[in-house]
Formats: sequence, structure tokens, C-alpha cells
Amino acid sequence: MKTPKLLSVLSILLFIFTARAAATEIVEADVCVYGGTSGGVIAAVQAARLGKSAVLAEFGNHLGGMTSGGLGQTDIGNKGAIGGIAREFYRRVGRHYGKEEAWTFEPHVAENIYFQMINEAKVPVYFQQRLATVKKQGARITEIVMESGKTFRARMFIDVSYEGDLMAKAKVSYHVGREANAQYNETLNGVRAQTLFHQFTVPVDPFVKPGDPSSGLLPLIQPGDGGKPGEGDRAVQAYNFRLVLTQQPENKKPILPPKEYSPARYELLARYLEARVVAGKKPQLGQLMHIQMMPGGKTDINNNGGFSTDHIGFNYDYPDGDYATRARIWQEHENYIRGLLHFLATSPRVPDNIRSEMQSWGLTKDEFLDTGGWPHQLYVREARRMISDYVMTEHNCRGTVKAPDPVGLAAYTMDSHNCQRLVKNGRAENEGDVQVGGFPPYPISYRSIIPKAIECENLLVPICLAATHIAYGSIRMEPVFMVLGQSAATAAALAIDGNSSVQKVNPAKLQERLRAGKQILDWTAPPAPKASIIDPKSLPGVVLDDADGQKTGPWIDSTAREARKVGIGYLHDGNADKGSVSIVYTPDLPRAGEYEIILISPPHANRAGNVPVSIAVDGREIKTVTVNQKSPARNGFASLGICKLPRGRLTSVTVSNKGTDGYVVADGIQFLPVAR
Repeated sequence: MKTPKLLSVLSILLFIFTARAAATEIVEADVCVYGGTSGGVIAAVQAARLGKSAVLAEFGNHLGGMTSGGLGQTDIGNKGAIGGIAREFYRRVGRHYGKEEAWTFEPHVAENIYFQMINEAKVPVYFQQRLATVKKQGARITEIVMESGKTFRARMFIDVSYEGDLMAKAKVSYHVGREANAQYNETLNGVRAQTLFHQFTVPVDPFVKPGDPSSGLLPLIQPGDGGKPGEGDRAVQAYNFRLVLTQQPENKKPILPPKEYSPARYELLARYLEARVVAGKKPQLGQLMHIQMMPGGKTDINNNGGFSTDHIGFNYDYPDGDYATRARIWQEHENYIRGLLHFLATSPRVPDNIRSEMQSWGLTKDEFLDTGGWPHQLYVREARRMISDYVMTEHNCRGTVKAPDPVGLAAYTMDSHNCQRLVKNGRAENEGDVQVGGFPPYPISYRSIIPKAIECENLLVPICLAATHIAYGSIRMEPVFMVLGQSAATAAALAIDGNSSVQKVNPAKLQERLRAGKQILDWTAPPAPKASIIDPKSLPGVVLDDADGQKTGPWIDSTAREARKVGIGYLHDGNADKGSVSIVYTPDLPRAGEYEIILISPPHANRAGNVPVSIAVDGREIKTVTVNQKSPARNGFASLGICKLPRGRLTSVTVSNKGTDGYVVADGIQFLPVAR
């Protein structure tokens, strides 16, 4: 395992040396791919496979972007929507681990496979290429020039960077921030009136002197009211690093704090932890970060909860920033997260259980060799977004509008991380997180990855494509970027063959080529299993759906097709915010007597096996039951036993996620009269 990684590093060093030695070189190709992201690699490989000369220029020193930069837990709403070379990549990963395919992996495995694919395609790669200028004749790019003086000339250009730098320097229209809901008649864009997820679950005083607004705000809280709900702004959803940590002693190295570490910077977190303890909601490390285990005893750690690895509000200048500005923001994010981890491991204000567990983790010795074990890619979740003749919107995601010229499918939830951290009603509050799903895969328009013809005729933009903030939150997944990279390269090849602009590529011919390349452009939903939806009225006794319960905490709606459900959908807790999520059912029983109480929840292996359910009469608890929601016994109809209950609305049943070891689901409850 060591040898392939060493070869990758040596390959990188060789490319860097070559690039520097020939700084004034003019590189010519049919297709120039700017950006060594996952989508960039696939675009370059596809262009070469179609018989075009291709070259790849990358700002940094690595291939794969986030896929090789720590995001080993692949985010994709439906794997069935991914085909083509992207699917080939996941099958190559699978072969490495002795499987048919794998969607979770170590970073070096992903990067080595990208190198294999690039080398097989014989695509020259130039690292450390900082774009300086773009030269055009009319609406066509003729060459792009790097700060080093190296010049790339091509007939077609593909901007596959996370930032959209080539697009911007080519004077193509784009947007940064959130559009107003009114602009595209959306409902989930702009400033949010209420943010339920990744929120502070107990009140936390935001002022330097508690209760005294005149004393100023604590660090990491922004001034102002955040804007009016539904209005657009320049806020960008938060960035972080996807951390690769391990508990294995032989592979662990210390997580050093930043040079100017100050525990005072994390006063808000300290108060939050203390407030949770006072409220009887003992915090766990997993509530402060999403710890996902990967092969090799390593993690992919992501943001989780009200205060975590997302550096909220500190990235607004990144999309349009120059290289120095971005380097500063990049370092600020690393310093913030290093300081956060050090605070959790050392501060006496952190509960012992969290401090002890945090001390057990370290960076890995065998990943990110040239960056000291720290991920080589900042998670730029969103930067510039092109404005073209077709802008993907919330309506595309929901399926109320369908793009007629698909070049790939997207399938993930409309997902935005928080954009602001403010003071509301005298307490700290995050703003901007959105998680709305429940829709099938939907097509992405070809016109959304090409500029307006008047602006540029030989550029394709498969990552910073034309999509609103909320639609981009669904599209912006690494497998989709790979799909669109292949589609962009295919369109570029057709434009070259036809000696035309990308706007004049025949959509039908493009789709024919894409399908020949095993791309998936159409989604036919599999038939729903019989009786997958149960009408509550069809069940005997008194039945309450999840919609009839009184909910506390950030429940998440789900309408998963494969799950049997009562009513339209069901709720789950996201396997997060343990102890803060509950639902109370209060039936109106027609008569006093004995009832069998049955908790309804679709079973699955990822469910909690220890869900606490309490039954109370007139406010007094009479019984507590622990339910295993993994179990398919009775197909998710779990009996809580028989209880003698009074008439009317005096009975309540509470389902909580306190101390649970998996996803907690609420689908409904049944009160079945018992005949003696």
C-alpha cells in the first residue's frame, strides 16, 4: 500500500519540476481541461478516449479534488443515477478493496486510481498552474496564460475548477451568494425564516458579558439581523475540511493547534456545552462532528450540529478572491478547525467524556504525505455559479420542470449548510441550513453547462454550472461532477468534429454519444412495492400518523420509496442531536379500557436498536419500553404492550432519541382495543 502512494507523490513532484522548468512553454491541444478535480480528471480521460488530444492544468499538486481530499463517504442520493466513467471509477475503487464497487474509500486510493486513469489515457498533467489571463477573439477563447508564463492553446476549454476561475476570466456571467426566492419563483432560496438543522439546541448567550449587548459579540458570531426571509444576499454556505483521523496507534500523529491558538475563540462552544449539561442533555463528541468510518481504520469527518467544523460566515470573499485572499481564507479554516479539535481535547470546560474521546484521535501518517496529514483540499461547497440560457432551479429538483436536453442526472437532497451565525432573540442562532429531499433523480440541462453564445462559444462549465443556490445544493456532488465532466468532454469533441460552437452541438447526437458511453440520462422509477403506503384509516383502532404528533427538535421528513410507510412519509432524526429530538402522540380514545399500543416505524439495519418510548396517563408515566427499530418483526409494527387507558385525550406516548445508537424513526402509532 505504501508503494502506490509514494509513486503518486513522485509523479506529482516530477510534473511540478517539468512545469517549472518550461515555464514559457506553449502547450497546444484539442481540449484544455482547467482543474484537476474529480470532474476534471474524467473530462480529460473522456476527451482522450474520443480521440482528441487533451491536456489538464491544475492549480494545486493533486488530482481528484474533494474525492481524494478527504470526502471518502460519497454523497449521492441514488447510485442508480450514476453511470459512465464515474461508475467505472467506483468499480475500480471496489476492485482495490476486493469488491464489485465501493463508494467509501481512503483518499490515497482515490488519487492513485485517478493517476492510473490519466496515465492510461496518456493525458499530460501540469500542476501548480495559476490562471492569470484569458485571451479571446470575439466569443472564442484562444489561449489561457498562467502566472508562470505557460500558455495553453486549444479549440475547446473546459473549466472544471470548484471556483470557476476560467469562466470568470472569460467574462461569462455568474452569480455568487443566494438569489431571492422571487427571482426564480422558488421557496427555499435566500435568507431562511427558520433554520431547524445544525442548530443550537439550547439557548446560548452570545455576548461577551452575559446578558449585556453593549459588551459586544463573542467570536464567531456575526453582527446584524441577517436580512429579511426570502431575500437574496452575498452569503456563501460554509466550507470546512473533511478530516481523515485514526485511533490506530501505529498510524496516528498528533493534531497540533494553530500557532496563535486561543481558547477564548471558542467561548461560544464552551457556553453551549455547559448549557447542554445544565439542561440534562449530556453532549457527545459525535454531536459535534459527524464521524464516518472509512477503510483502514480512518474517518471522513464532516460538520454536525450547531457548532462544528463548518467555519460559518468566513468564506464570503473566497469565490471572487485573488490567490492571496483565498490562501488566507484557506489557512483561517485550517486554523479554526485545528483550534476546535485542540479545544475539545484540552479545555477543562469540555465534558470529560468528549475530552477523553477527542484525545484518542490523531491525523494519519499515511495520508496527505506532502501536507503533514492535513487534507490537501478545502471543501469549497459552492463558489461562483454561471448564469446561462438555462438555470437549474428548485423546480427541476422537485420535478415540476424537466430539462428537455439532459446530460446527466442529479439525485441528492436540496442541501445547503449554514450561511450565517447571528443573534436572534438574545441567543446565538445559525441561519441557512436547508435539507429537503424526497424526490427522484432528475435531468440536468446541457444548456446549464455552457455559457450564453454571445459570451463564449468554446467553453464548458460542468462544476460551476448554471443553477440557483438551492438547486446547486442538490447537484453539487462529486459523482455528478464526474458525470458532467464526461458529458462536457463529449460535447467538446462533437463541437470540434462539427467545427462549431458548443451552443450548436446537436442535443440528440450528444445524448446518443453519452448513452453509448454508458451515461444515464433518463430515470424510470422502479415500481413501488405493493402496500408500500398504508392508509392510516385502513388500520383498526385509533391510528395517528407522524404528522399528528407534537414534534420537538430537528426531525427530517423522508419519503423513501423503498420503505413501507403509514401515510405519505415518515420522520427520522438524522442520527444526530441525540437527546434533543422527540415526538409525542396524544390519541383521543373513544372509551376507557385495555389497548395494545403499537409503535409503527419502517425497519432498516441503520435504525437504532434502543429507542426509548414512554407511556403516560394524565401526565404520570406508567411504562417505559425500549424498541428495536432495526428488527423487521411484524414489519415494523412494534408492540409496546397492553395498558389500561382512560377515555379522551389523557394518554400520551413519547418517542425520544436520547442515547440511541442509530437513526430513530417516527411513522405513527396504533391503539388497538383488546377484547377479553
